[in-house]
Amino acid sequence: MAKEIMLVELQTMAARSRLQLTDEELEKLLPGVNRSYNQILELRGLITDRAEPAAAFVASRTENR
Repeated sequence: MAKEIMLVELQTMAARSRLQLTDEELEKLLPGVNRSYNQILELRGLITDRAEPAAAFVASRTENR
């Protein structure tokens, strides 16, 4: 289920963050903000209590050498 952030919500977030952006600038940012937000929601949906975190990550052990 995709959720969409509305312009008024983005205006509130920008004001709370003390960003001085015009409504035109926020409108240009809104599609990217919504795309990123929905990607975050999708990733959170993939994280379950059943999946154990990796114990270790070794970057030198890659198959693409």
